[in-house]
Amino acid sequence: MDAQPRETDGRHARADANRRRIAEAMLELVRRGDAAPSAEQVAEQAGVGRRTVFRLFQDMEGVYREMHSLMVQRLLPMFAAPFVATTWRGRLDEVIERRARMYEEMLPIKSASDAHRYRSNFLKREHRRLTRLQRETLLAVLPESVVKQGGKVEALDLTLSFEAWRRLRFEQDLPTRQAVGVLRGMVKALVD
Repeated sequence: MDAQPRETDGRHARADANRRRIAEAMLELVRRGDAAPSAEQVAEQAGVGRRTVFRLFQDMEGVYREMHSLMVQRLLPMFAAPFVATTWRGRLDEVIERRARMYEEMLPIKSASDAHRYRSNFLKREHRRLTRLQRETLLAVLPESVVKQGGKVEALDLTLSFEAWRRLRFEQDLPTRQAVGVLRGMVKALVD
């Protein structure tokens, strides 16, 4: 009687491991510049059969969820780290540095997922959640005197958005450090 649960647990463990390998393979392919890799490419990168991909993921929503889970695991320590600075301006500078590191990690994946967002309820929901979380973090750092200036908060929120970062890095082709410098200059102009 004990053999059945262990066998089932083993199958579940293998399925979970394959699901993770498939999501990691998809992330790697997207990082290399393929925004929509084929099932064959993903299977080959993951070292599994094409049928395994379809068996474990009935639709793209499942793949997006698994990829998202992996990205959250990578980014959460960066996002949740306590601030070192004791002043709001110092913390705001830490927000710029953290977002730059997170955005660099997210850049190819978030850009690819944004291309699919309008067809995916999961990606829409997660995009809204990320945007809200970033705004809440910004509001928590700013003093009340700045928060009361609604237009300033909106400008800061836009300045520190992923979309602004993507434009600096992709369209304006700035290196990472120069893009950080641009953000710092924009934030300084807004809060001074």
